[in-house]
Amino acid sequence: MIRWLFAGVFFVVLVGPSTAQDWQPVTEALIIAEKPGYGKLCGVVVDHKIGDLLINLSDKGFYRSSDAGISWTKVGPVIKGRTETPGCLMLDPLGGKRIVTALVYGEPIQVSPDSGATWKSLDQKTKHVDWCAVDWSDADMKFILTLAHEKNDLMLISRDGGKSFDEVGKGYGPAWIFDNQTAVVAEAKSKANSKPGLVRTTDGGKTFQYKGDYHAKALPRWHKDALYWVVEGALIVTKDKANTWTKISDIKGGLFGPIFGKNDKHVFVLAQNGILESTDGGVTWAKPIAVPKEMKSVANLAWMEYDPTRDNLYVMKMGSELYRWQRR
Repeated sequence: MIRWLFAGVFFVVLVGPSTAQDWQPVTEALIIAEKPGYGKLCGVVVDHKIGDLLINLSDKGFYRSSDAGISWTKVGPVIKGRTETPGCLMLDPLGGKRIVTALVYGEPIQVSPDSGATWKSLDQKTKHVDWCAVDWSDADMKFILTLAHEKNDLMLISRDGGKSFDEVGKGYGPAWIFDNQTAVVAEAKSKANSKPGLVRTTDGGKTFQYKGDYHAKALPRWHKDALYWVVEGALIVTKDKANTWTKISDIKGGLFGPIFGKNDKHVFVLAQNGILESTDGGVTWAKPIAVPKEMKSVANLAWMEYDPTRDNLYVMKMGSELYRWQRR
């Protein structure tokens, strides 16, 4: 039985205890009350230090839960658009209060300096983009890369903190920025480029050098002093700003991650056959954890998260509920 209480922008959902692999929806009442646009629930991230959830509802904006999805509070203003691609809603990986999100069918790239209380829009050229990469090491985030949605993998670049953007060219995929001069970008697979790889710039995007025979569709993930990437067929890592790469393990059908858990060795990856879990830093993987049967399948618009403070796994795909597995 599910009940919900509504008062202003505060929602309460009461659910029964969760057993092993007993996924529980935690956004049913919120979605009914808020009536989001096409796509409904579109993204989720977890603050791993305190376990807070942050989700995006299409054409509504962002909502936070500090109690594992039992209650939800509106964060900031109504923001049009949705966060389709896993990873296009980002908390500051260096531990600050900044949030960056890329939206499609709505507002330009949005940046919050204060955990979502206030937001500013970047240039209007970013109104319809799949993802973005920013220089988290720079307080002003001057160097930005983003990919125009449905424009033949057209990459845009800003060197002035998002006030203006120029075209880099077509044929690019996801990226990561290390500093104001250094970034790595995955090439897109196409008829013209059947064997895409990873390219690196050390001059702020003026030129690129080939740095790896890997194809990637997912956004990479930063953890401590290294960048991890779920690429086609493998999990790889770099500790020298993408100059060299090391393969950690083979992964079939990897879609998103890695998400780090209780320590540096505890890792999750979302794959086509479920959620993969490792306790040795991704060298070996346990049997895949099945996603909720209501999701039916796992595809490119599926997201996964983990709360190490409560040992909770979360999974969703655009248009579904947010599901929680409370493992303890």
